[in-house]
Amino acid sequence: MGKLCSKPLFVLPFSFQTKCSCSFFTATATPRDPFIALCTQGRLREAFSAHFSLISSDPPLLSHLLKACVERRSISVARQLHSIIITCSWSKLKFVSNHLVNAYVKLGLLETALKVFDKMPERNVMSYNIIIGGYIQNGELGAAMEVFNEMGQRNSATWNAVITGMIKFEFNEEGLKLFEKMHADGFLADAYTLGSVLRGCAGLKDLITGKQVHGYAISSGLEFDLVVGSSMAHMYMRCGSLSEGERVIQSMPFRNIVAFNTLIAGRVQNGCATGALDLYYMMKMAGLRPDKITFVSVISSCSDLSTLGQGQQIHAEVVKAGAISVAAVISSLISMYSRCGCLDDALKIFEERGRVEDDHVLWSSMIAAYGFHGKGKEAIELFNKMELYGLEVNEVTLLSLLYSCSHCGLKDEGLEFFDLMVKKYGLEPQAKHYTCIVDLLGRAGRLDEAERLIRSMPVEPDAITWKTLLSACKIHKNANMAKRIADEIIKIDPRDSASYVLLSNTQASAKRWGDVSEVRRKMRDGMVKKEPGISWFELKNQVHHFVMGDKSHPQSEEIDAYLNDLTAEIRLCGYVPDVGASLHDMDLEENEYNLVHHSEKLAVSFALMNTPDGVPIRIMKNLRVCDDCHVAMKYISVVRNREIVVRDSSRFHHFKNGDCSCGDYW
Repeated sequence: MGKLCSKPLFVLPFSFQTKCSCSFFTATATPRDPFIALCTQGRLREAFSAHFSLISSDPPLLSHLLKACVERRSISVARQLHSIIITCSWSKLKFVSNHLVNAYVKLGLLETALKVFDKMPERNVMSYNIIIGGYIQNGELGAAMEVFNEMGQRNSATWNAVITGMIKFEFNEEGLKLFEKMHADGFLADAYTLGSVLRGCAGLKDLITGKQVHGYAISSGLEFDLVVGSSMAHMYMRCGSLSEGERVIQSMPFRNIVAFNTLIAGRVQNGCATGALDLYYMMKMAGLRPDKITFVSVISSCSDLSTLGQGQQIHAEVVKAGAISVAAVISSLISMYSRCGCLDDALKIFEERGRVEDDHVLWSSMIAAYGFHGKGKEAIELFNKMELYGLEVNEVTLLSLLYSCSHCGLKDEGLEFFDLMVKKYGLEPQAKHYTCIVDLLGRAGRLDEAERLIRSMPVEPDAITWKTLLSACKIHKNANMAKRIADEIIKIDPRDSASYVLLSNTQASAKRWGDVSEVRRKMRDGMVKKEPGISWFELKNQVHHFVMGDKSHPQSEEIDAYLNDLTAEIRLCGYVPDVGASLHDMDLEENEYNLVHHSEKLAVSFALMNTPDGVPIRIMKNLRVCDDCHVAMKYISVVRNREIVVRDSSRFHHFKNGDCSCGDYW
């Protein structure tokens, strides 16, 4: 062990080196406080030298030096203390050895910690707990459970360590089973235990068990604990019970940043983005400072709402708070700018990421942004750079890449990446990965192959996978397959209006009017209503919504007049309303007036009326843009000399000089 101390920081007095045993020294009257103060300040050499006699009379004081080593991340000093502990036979003291093992674990030297643990003449529960914690810290849950099962005696800290470890690594079921066993063995759960267990219930979306744990918390008097309350609210919200989660937080006598973060994230997860932003501003008014977790949630809210102005304001607050170097925050900003139609700003954020350049989450976000804007080749180039830098490639990265390929018609490249997913990267494709391949095959006209792929998938296909193929049936006017595929979707979700619309459009394209009437009858009988098309545009931080036939907007009459003039102008350039596109709206009686007044056309007219010449227009829409609107936007971009960006439910369309970035592939 002497080799560990080639350049000693601590030099033992001669008399101490010749005969080193605690029993040869008498306790001094030196108080502990000055020694502890020096350790806290990191002045380890001075602490050891000035208070040597105190340490020698009371070796457990070495724990303060070892703690200081951990805080200062000083492995060399820890090793030198280890040498002194062996030389002085202090390793026989459980307390000292436990702190030495703990120091090595905290410094990331698990193998060294295990060697010290193995040589301990006597161990206690704390000894085992430290090793279990070390294994869990390194993600070695199997080894941690082996030590746990070998232990003779356990305490609450032991159970907390294994339960928390399991749930941290998303072995939620195993964590809950351990909690049951802990309770059966007579151990009482504390706030730390319950917080972990509730997170496990949230991960499983197990509302029934979560409510039982809630009852346990009440009976234990812990329901108002900040950790338990926040975890409980998180559980309810992840399980879809937003109101119940909010009631838990509201009942807490005190709310901190964690409680507000839980509420904000819960509203985002449950589709209440506007409410999340309201809470954010309320939190700031209450004097609480947002942290990186807050920023990730509120930036996600701006992404969902496509409110660029608010997103830019929060971006400024991120910079002011010093959170711009946090990978999760940068990733959220990339997504926000991308989803608001500002791909150049997203790229700028990515390129200015600084020291967090090696985080694969950021690269995946940028790859997804490229795909969303129809930049498939750029997405592949970025992925190749990512591999060149040796960054981790995971399921999310490949999903972003496959999505980019499917949205740009890069069939061969997409199929190759899908093949490499298992062969090269050892990753199992999930339903979303298969959906991208179904989209690639379907758009290429290989409908039978796409259907065979779905039916042979090792994972259960969801409605989105089948709907992707149904959309391809519409493109290629395969009415027979469309009917078969629609039946599969309706089995999964009988009230999914989009599948009825796609089926009706496909049958209408084949002029099978009887089948169209049958689809409409089924919708009426099942009381399935088509989702209305809604488009929105942000002007001076205020979002304006538009729906066909809705006259509630203050400028409604002016918008109609402007749109009529605009339509007449683009007609002179060759635009002809595609009445057949009205089938997209499942209304065969829809006349040309309604077609011309689709929500995205109303939104564009409003934007042109209220923004300066030359400024790009960004319109958001909840459904896919129809064929007629897609053609109209090309003409409008020419006659008004504007770039028009439309985000529909599938992707972005950048209309400029009469062309669209999608290349009519959507």
